[in-house]
Amino acid sequence: MARSRYLPDNFTLALVATVTLASLLPASGSTAHFFEGLTTVAIGLLFFLHGAKLSREAILAGITHWRLHLLVFGCTFALFPLLGFALKPVLSPLVTPQLYTGVLFLCVLPATVQSAIAFTSMARGNIPAAVCSASASTLLGVFVTPILVNLLVVPHGGGAAGGAVDAIGRILLQLMLPFVAGHLLRPWIGGWIKQRAGVLRFVDQGSILLVVYTAFSAAVIEGLWKQVPLSALLGLVLVCGVLLALALVSTTWIARKLGFSKEDEITIVFCGSKKSLASGIPMAKVLFASHAVGAIVLPLMLFHQIQLMVCAVLARRYAMRAEAAPAAAAEPLERAG
Repeated sequence: MARSRYLPDNFTLALVATVTLASLLPASGSTAHFFEGLTTVAIGLLFFLHGAKLSREAILAGITHWRLHLLVFGCTFALFPLLGFALKPVLSPLVTPQLYTGVLFLCVLPATVQSAIAFTSMARGNIPAAVCSASASTLLGVFVTPILVNLLVVPHGGGAAGGAVDAIGRILLQLMLPFVAGHLLRPWIGGWIKQRAGVLRFVDQGSILLVVYTAFSAAVIEGLWKQVPLSALLGLVLVCGVLLALALVSTTWIARKLGFSKEDEITIVFCGSKKSLASGIPMAKVLFASHAVGAIVLPLMLFHQIQLMVCAVLARRYAMRAEAAPAAAAEPLERAG
């Protein structure tokens, strides 16, 4: 029997199980150090494989659409942070200060790649532009996110380790270097990786689960669940829902106001309203102290699940509209025939 689209996917269930495990059996002492080292290796491997998977041809096919890319980048790195700060007086009373710091961190992250492209494809949008825009957002986030964290998140209690230059250096070393190495080796290993997509999915999801376990272990030992009441968790759901709704409405309105085609509008909506769990959790591990990462990534994990469920419904509606348009255009021709 097929699973309802309203139920969480297997990875979300794995995330919940990992948080539960870390809450009941948190890693500490030498075990925590072992998981920290293992997580660093797994994340490096993850970005190496993503670099090898990235298609240069797809990037070149979509790179000329500069107006669309500028709009996506503006929504990702300007609109979201503005929403985070504009909504703070209204929404911050619903959550704890630590969780709202996580919301601000969520707002400065790059766009997601895989799901943005998948939803654009499902909705029959501009796929080459989506590949280029989402991939470029991830690469740009290596430099922009640490700067925004130090400008916007740290002054509000983010507790990032080091300044923006140090943060960029750490991300370049731990994330970007493996990514570039993988991309340079793509001519030799790209085909092998493409034939074994399950390997990339296992490393992708496994590395995130490792980071979540180590992060929540440190946070639980520091008393995370004593500091986060159930009312704050329910409030966080509302905060994430409001943020996503405003982002979807804003990207749709701006795309139509600027006269983009329906295909481009779809790309702008799905690339400009989504935030990357795959990039955000490793970045949080690099940018923040270990005991703070659990509360920092909790809003991102919640936002990730909400955006998947909402965007799946939205993509199907776009697809049905795309299917209905040719049928409506064919009716007068059939009558004339």
